Amino acid sequence: MTTNSLVQKLWNYCNVLRDDGMSYGDYVEQLTYLLFLKMADERSQPPYNQPSIVPAAYAWPTLLAKDGDELFDHYRHALEKLGQEKGTLGLIFGKAQNKFQDPAKLRRVVVDLIGAETWTILGADVKGDAYEGLLEKNAQDTKSGAGQYFTPRALIQAMVDCIAPQPGERITDPACGTGGFLFTAHNYITSHNKSLTRDQLKHLKEKAFTGYELVQGTARVCAMNMMLHGIGSEKQVPVVVGDALAADPGERYEVVLANPPFGKKSSTVIVGEDGRTSTEKDTIERDDFWATTSNKQLNFVQHIKTLLTTHGRAAVVLPDNVLFEGGAGETIRKKLLHECDVHTLLRLPTGLFYAQGVKANVLFFEKKPASETPWTKQLWIYDLRTNKHFTLKTNPLTRADLDEFVALYQADCRQQRQATWAPENPAGRWRAYGYDELVARDKTSLDIFWLKDDSLADSDNLPAPGVIALEIVEDLQAALEQFKLIAGDLGEVVEE
Repeated sequence: MTTNSLVQKLWNYCNVLRDDGMSYGDYVEQLTYLLFLKMADERSQPPYNQPSIVPAAYAWPTLLAKDGDELFDHYRHALEKLGQEKGTLGLIFGKAQNKFQDPAKLRRVVVDLIGAETWTILGADVKGDAYEGLLEKNAQDTKSGAGQYFTPRALIQAMVDCIAPQPGERITDPACGTGGFLFTAHNYITSHNKSLTRDQLKHLKEKAFTGYELVQGTARVCAMNMMLHGIGSEKQVPVVVGDALAADPGERYEVVLANPPFGKKSSTVIVGEDGRTSTEKDTIERDDFWATTSNKQLNFVQHIKTLLTTHGRAAVVLPDNVLFEGGAGETIRKKLLHECDVHTLLRLPTGLFYAQGVKANVLFFEKKPASETPWTKQLWIYDLRTNKHFTLKTNPLTRADLDEFVALYQADCRQQRQATWAPENPAGRWRAYGYDELVARDKTSLDIFWLKDDSLADSDNLPAPGVIALEIVEDLQAALEQFKLIAGDLGEVVEE
């Protein structure tokens, strides 16, 4: 079966179930449960003959053997029991609930949709792309809030192309969402290395990737996404559920790829005995951190520095405040410039993320050995923001929009980079700043731009009215988020 025909089949069933009140997110979760049971059953049959980790009382054949209310009750009971298991079963089925309203529709999905295919013989690209299509549709459904876990795939592809992961390396995402960075890195390695050894293939499947995810439901979807893309198996999926920032996990990786969750502060609402509420900031205190702060992104920067092996490399999506915030932000930037080679910054346009009002960047750096002199010599900046206008639906970012940046990045030989900006070419988007220039800036701010904004200089170059309206909405939403933070710092609880 082709990817397109499978995607169409999945969508046809989704539309039927949406009429019954099931959301995209619910549909993806129910498919995840049923797909896992079906694939585990297929692996237990010839030619694989592998022992199944699913207890026989809840295995796939037990669903096929039942119908009507009996199937409905058995499915609900199976989800509950499997969720109490340890390991991979607990990861996939933890807190699972039956979201079907009609036993007949559950039977159709079991028999006609999942049961009609032999999933283990479908190519990873077919299964993975079909599942990815559902995840992207779910991310577009703004009511679900799933967009916060979804990074535009064109951006992920460009970041992975720049980092260029290699066979034998260990790769992690400490805020993995639905697993986009991990399976894209997997695809990069397999497509750029046609003659991998048996040991390299084993490493790639079982040891190369680790994802950390705070939210159980998202971790479940990530685990299935990775399995469908050929990473891990029904017995072992490399996804850890928990707060990545809580402690140093002890593991070290050659590559870190991440888009940490947006939202500046971490805080907990405390309700006192008198019913009054107060907000307590969740500051992270770790011996391996340079500074103590409640800013989540700054903490992720420090955490990623810890995760890297010496000479390990990272590409991280970060909001603008990480580039210019004072206090702990200034301390962390100075330490990062000294102890790592912070060599590249990609300024991203607005309109890329489902979280509105976000102005973000990608920071590329390498961890280095201890040194008295700073490792950062030059920071190369590519401005993809000024005079660029993207939207999620009508003008989405494509991989082609990042072609120039990836070519100028020179992944194979960064020493040969050539600036496109010059006094005689002021419209060039690519230029370098030396270490001394960076630390001489107020608060060591890396929020650097030099291109003239055409919309400010010439009314004839104004974007379309719809684009202007979207930019105003994004700016207002960004301002609203800042005011919420201020209110929270003053002890007020802001209703979402």
